[in-house]
Amino acid sequence: MIEKILTLLAGFAIAVISGGGYLGIVLLMAIESACIPLPSEIIMPFAGYLVSTGHFDLYLAATAGAIGCNLGSIVAYEIGKRGGRPLAERWGRYVLVGQGELDAADRFFDRFGGIAVLIGRLLPVIRSFIAFPAGVARMKLVPFHLYTFIGSWPWCFGLAWVGMKLGDKWNSDPRIKAAFHSADVVIAVVIVGAAGLFVWHRLRGARR
Repeated sequence: MIEKILTLLAGFAIAVISGGGYLGIVLLMAIESACIPLPSEIIMPFAGYLVSTGHFDLYLAATAGAIGCNLGSIVAYEIGKRGGRPLAERWGRYVLVGQGELDAADRFFDRFGGIAVLIGRLLPVIRSFIAFPAGVARMKLVPFHLYTFIGSWPWCFGLAWVGMKLGDKWNSDPRIKAAFHSADVVIAVVIVGAAGLFVWHRLRGARR
């Protein structure tokens, strides 16, 4: 059952990016930043792979990802602003958001204040939830979105760059081609594996 879900998740991400282009990246990263379990670690590397094939520009792909982070963060911000922690705890379990992630984001924001939005966007796990405590604190929207974009862009760029380099390696190294029949096989294995680890982490956190 889990394997089928992960396969569908990987296929969904690939189909949206392949069919939607830059807008597909924006959509998927918006979903991820709205605290829905669709990790950027599988979205942006595939976008980077398409950079290596000439379908995307690396800088535009990173920018599309950062824009998506801003759009999706609006949802988490508004939940924090309007409903606070009780609302997040009540509905978070339905998208595999546990108290562990919320506690970590709260502590991080309490320690660093508004600048935590910028720093947090560069950190795994924290980046997906930092908008929530910013909403609870009613952080001003202009610095919130500015910090979100500035912090998200390097993250998206780095993941896309890794995907691009892996794509370049695939196209230039005959030993890799000899090991697999198509690039789709490699991408599917990597995405399903990453998605599995991500969902496992979310399930463990949701039980806390």
